[in-house]
Amino acid sequence: MHRRDLLLGSAGALAFVALSRAEAQPATSSASAQLKALFDQFMAEDLDHSPETVTSLGLDKGARAAQKFKLDDGSLAATADAKRRNAEQLRKLMAIDRGALSGQDVVDYDSVLYVTDIQDQANRAFNYGGGGSGAPYVVSQLTGAYQSVPDFLDSQHTVETKADVDAYLSRLEGFAVAVDQDSEQVRHDIGLGVFPPDFILDKTLIQLKALRDATPDKSNLVQSLVRRAKDKHIPGDYADVAARIYTGKVQPALDRQIAMMSDLRGHAVHDAGIARLPQGEAYYRLSLQNWTTTDGDPADIHKTGLELVADYSAQIDAILKSRGMSQGTVGERLRALYDDPQYRYPNTDEGKVKLIADLNVKVSEVQAKLPQWFKTLPKAKLDIRRVPKATEAGAPGGYYQNGSLDGSRPGAYYINLRDTAETPSWVLPTLTFHEGIPGHHLQLSLAQEATLPTIRKIQFFSGYGEGWALYAENLAVEMGMYADDPLGHVGQLHDAMFRAVRLVVDTGLHSQGWSREKAIRYAVDALGDQDATLTTEVERYCVWPGQACSYMLGKLEWLRLRQKAKDAMGDRFDIHTFHDAGLLSGAMPLAVLDRRIETYIQQG
Repeated sequence: MHRRDLLLGSAGALAFVALSRAEAQPATSSASAQLKALFDQFMAEDLDHSPETVTSLGLDKGARAAQKFKLDDGSLAATADAKRRNAEQLRKLMAIDRGALSGQDVVDYDSVLYVTDIQDQANRAFNYGGGGSGAPYVVSQLTGAYQSVPDFLDSQHTVETKADVDAYLSRLEGFAVAVDQDSEQVRHDIGLGVFPPDFILDKTLIQLKALRDATPDKSNLVQSLVRRAKDKHIPGDYADVAARIYTGKVQPALDRQIAMMSDLRGHAVHDAGIARLPQGEAYYRLSLQNWTTTDGDPADIHKTGLELVADYSAQIDAILKSRGMSQGTVGERLRALYDDPQYRYPNTDEGKVKLIADLNVKVSEVQAKLPQWFKTLPKAKLDIRRVPKATEAGAPGGYYQNGSLDGSRPGAYYINLRDTAETPSWVLPTLTFHEGIPGHHLQLSLAQEATLPTIRKIQFFSGYGEGWALYAENLAVEMGMYADDPLGHVGQLHDAMFRAVRLVVDTGLHSQGWSREKAIRYAVDALGDQDATLTTEVERYCVWPGQACSYMLGKLEWLRLRQKAKDAMGDRFDIHTFHDAGLLSGAMPLAVLDRRIETYIQQG
């Protein structure tokens, strides 16, 4: 995710009582009409300033065709303008009379207000990280144009016509500018004493150099265009044109960034947490709110994580003992399962094709059960794809990419098959239920297909969305997907415990002074995963403080609200309508979800 995606896609806590007392706008039209007009205005403003979002949504045609030739502006001036624009949007939103709204309008108002307010709080409090809260380092192993743009050009910039080729070439030139703009932001932040720890810089430099060192005939930045233009029979020597841009502009920009980051490496410290940054404690608390959409205290979150790890560990222990696996700690026995070759697909092209075929079978099985649990189902198709070989080295094990708003690009569940040993068969069902159905694909597709303002269709709140995906993993157990698969159930419990470990480790790093090494050791001992895998995870938490907590805290809230509805409604409770109530109003902060379910209870 690019840092701008982080700011667009996250949200945080807000004092609704205070904001609801804002002075009402003059009643020249209904509050509902005013709100919808304001949302249209905000959406247009946001799209005007983010060509990458325009492309991601499939809107880079017609009146917005020219934006397909551009990337987002990441300069210091653009960051300042974005802060000003957000503050103005907040002012206009608070002028709406919330008390005059009802139904879905209230959900929409509260959700947009929530994210706009948290962004404004961060903008006013912290003058680093490119603005906002949630990613303090502009360039790291997971943030920066160098990390996001190559994949964006390959997977989201479509190539169907000669104009699309020209737009790609224009964006390839713009990539060099974007890298330099990031470097400008980094130099600004260095002046404030904000830069990643040494181990993050080491990994960032490895990735930067790998991108820079690829020759044009091996660089996916060049070859992606060549391959796709050829597939579409678009005439022209694009290999030569793209290669000249790559060697003449992109590589020199990467050289400049590498030189800057290499010099910075000589001054770096090893402290993993962000407490050392200016207002680091306050940054972490706001970042937690930003990602989780709760106001949980770090110490309480840490305690919750420890308790959940113990609980999941006990459940796994019982299943493993029932299968005759009783020697060693739970983590050691899980490691033995990871290392057992009988649960691995062959690490060959044929083995990887078989793995994806088996995932499609699993999706068909769970789809057949959905009507027993859901009233409304998405129309959008789910594709299962392997992560492109060119980007698999630094990509996560699996992720979901939502389809375009116009339906021309389906939702896609990507699985990383760089090494099938990383994804033994007993962990694959849960990954599929999380990323695909009934997880991200179901939730995000329903939001996009709902009758909502566009700005609401594309909102993603990590506490809600990742919480839903973990709830979906749990729901798969209730749906009987592991009835004849006890090791698959172990995989589900392992992944749940993994998210509980995140609560412990994230708060440990950023509020309790844990070192990187202590965090890795704790995770390895609890989970049994490979050291390298959990090292990558811990380093992720170092650059996205608070994000890792959103998964489990969101799941706990979904489960709490379902139980609340059951207790209140008794025989009137219906799981089908509960899921509709939580999903069809679009993504929202967890505090808004609580109010939405309360309304459902009262009306049910």
